[in-house]
Amino acid sequence: MDSIQPASNQIPGTAKELGWASVLTMIVLWTIDYPFSPPGLFLVLAGLLFIIQGGLILAYWPANRSFGWANRTTLVRSALVVPLVAWAPFLSSSDSAGLWFYAVACLFALILDGADGKVARATNSHSEFGARFDMELDALFILGLCVAVSALGKAGIWVLALGLMRYLFVAASYYLVWLNQPLPESFRRKTVCVWQVVTLMVAVVPPIPITFASITLAVALMLLAWSFYLDVRWLYLRRTQHER
Repeated sequence: MDSIQPASNQIPGTAKELGWASVLTMIVLWTIDYPFSPPGLFLVLAGLLFIIQGGLILAYWPANRSFGWANRTTLVRSALVVPLVAWAPFLSSSDSAGLWFYAVACLFALILDGADGKVARATNSHSEFGARFDMELDALFILGLCVAVSALGKAGIWVLALGLMRYLFVAASYYLVWLNQPLPESFRRKTVCVWQVVTLMVAVVPPIPITFASITLAVALMLLAWSFYLDVRWLYLRRTQHER
């Protein structure tokens, strides 16, 4: 398995990949900005997110490897996810057509989620970097959906906990090293994740009532907290083994 370590000797080739991705992202931004006219901060936020993503890719792309079609597929998906996340805080000012466009675009982004894995298997291009890239993009997409649901008034600000819980876990792992140990495969974890994404996706659809959205999202939050508790407890009980 390739180690995710900062590497600078791949910057020129990787920068080329980011170049075409930036063009694709700008096309998506124009597709949103021209007909729906979100506030100007939408473009600023999208630019910042793309710069942060590009900086992390340049810093952590492993040496002596071509970028690969699986990572290119994930980069294509990011060209859609980044604008959608940037648009999320401003959805309250969108009309019905804009909200439907957002909901359909989110569904398309979700469908694309499985494409990079299929490409990786077809081209035998699995890598630790690719898996982490895909996971971080998923986490950003979920956080964006949480912001969208809150901006639309479908749930209170508490819904952000659905997207922030993983980031809090990652932050805690810098201080509690035993949290960094790998977890076993879990059907429970995958099921809770699917429920989380589906309820968020349903909540952003314009006709969905606030009560229904709030109840299903509250259940999703309780299930996610329970799932994190079980994983943290599993790691805590084995912390001394990890230390050795």
